[in-house]
Amino acid sequence: MAGNLTFDALKKKVVEGEIDTVLAVMVDMQGRLMGKRMVAKYFIDGAWEETHCCNYLLATDLEMATPDGYASTSWERGYGDYVMKPDLSTLRLIPWLEGTAMVLCDVLDHHSHEPVAHSPRAVLKHQLGRLEDMGMDAMMATELEFFIFAKSFDEIRAEGFRDLKPISAYNEDYHILQTTKEEHIMRRVRNELLGAGVPVEGSKGEAEAGQEELNIRYGAPMECADNHTIAKHGIKEIAWQQGHAVTFLPKWHQDRVGSASHVHQSLWRNGTPLFFDPDRPHGMSQTMARYVAGLIHYAPEFTYFLAPYINSYKRFQKGSFAPTGSAWSIDNRTAGFRLCGENTKAVRIECRIGGADMNPYLAMAAQLAAGLKGIEEKRELAPALKGDAYRAENTDHIPSNLRDAGDALNGSTMLREAMGDDVIDHYYRAATWEQEEFARVVTDYEVARGFERA
Repeated sequence: MAGNLTFDALKKKVVEGEIDTVLAVMVDMQGRLMGKRMVAKYFIDGAWEETHCCNYLLATDLEMATPDGYASTSWERGYGDYVMKPDLSTLRLIPWLEGTAMVLCDVLDHHSHEPVAHSPRAVLKHQLGRLEDMGMDAMMATELEFFIFAKSFDEIRAEGFRDLKPISAYNEDYHILQTTKEEHIMRRVRNELLGAGVPVEGSKGEAEAGQEELNIRYGAPMECADNHTIAKHGIKEIAWQQGHAVTFLPKWHQDRVGSASHVHQSLWRNGTPLFFDPDRPHGMSQTMARYVAGLIHYAPEFTYFLAPYINSYKRFQKGSFAPTGSAWSIDNRTAGFRLCGENTKAVRIECRIGGADMNPYLAMAAQLAAGLKGIEEKRELAPALKGDAYRAENTDHIPSNLRDAGDALNGSTMLREAMGDDVIDHYYRAATWEQEEFARVVTDYEVARGFERA
């Protein structure tokens, strides 16, 4: 399901006084929800057609700074407006906010009313259009890992983000007793996201103290990305309401495991799984083999869309369940790509590169682009890797830092052909800005290491 509220049902609830606020939101470059709280009566009277936002919202960093170097908007161009066009199919109730509904908006040019090409939903829609032209559709699912902390965002910020303490004391992977202690948050997360139209399957403890994983049912890529984004937002708000902080930072401490967002994917045609062929090894069709070969070949070029910040690359360490190479394997969690559902109609490929900080629209679009290119080029898939991928020889590696990933993105002919030069130039500037900002900061590590000994 997408949204769980029709426009007619919304109007009825507004008239009856059940809904008084509508969140009209768009998705920014970082995968966050930005927008307005509207009086519900105003929304149903006319704002459901369109509203507006400043175009700097698609040219900022995590701090909402306004870097130079973007072609789409700048101080010289005056920071004008974009149109936010509500997608009424995404209307939904928000159970954790009293009297509130939400609608996701597409972002359009203020003058032409054409989609803004670098807006995340537009980037994904473009790849889905290519897929449709090839007579196919896709199914995708993401897994969300995150940490819950004992204190609130405000308390942690006031203490300078020091001495962070997770909500639990030890590794809680699949641990029922330990996760019971977190049920005052996670029970609400599961049920209230479900009430918001997000088809949650369940949650579990992950492989570290205070780390949880949320699983959402697979669906069409746009629906999957919408669910992922709303879930991240909802988890933070629900935890905040309970006095706790949640982080999706991939690596919040060097001695703790990281937080990933694995992406499962398969291609279909008219309800038939195109990845399944019972007569081929592993039940893996030729189409799937070529798609996976494309993912592996182009992985260095799209890694930025799976790991967009300096911190993202701290997660890629040997023996951490986070990959360092782009090989594929069969049900092997040390590789960058894992074959799941071997010899069944549910056969699919899981990309394990992405961190919890990824923008799902961009991550899915980039993987679709690479997989489709592999099909077009009829790429041959190398044999599956066996054993420990961290020790494997002759295996291609993914970029180990943001600079290399940004350069690979910038130089990608495949992505420029698939997404357009303007889109790649836009996100390459985002990558270089992150590097510039980090380069000027003196870190605690540098001071502690060199204050006396340098």
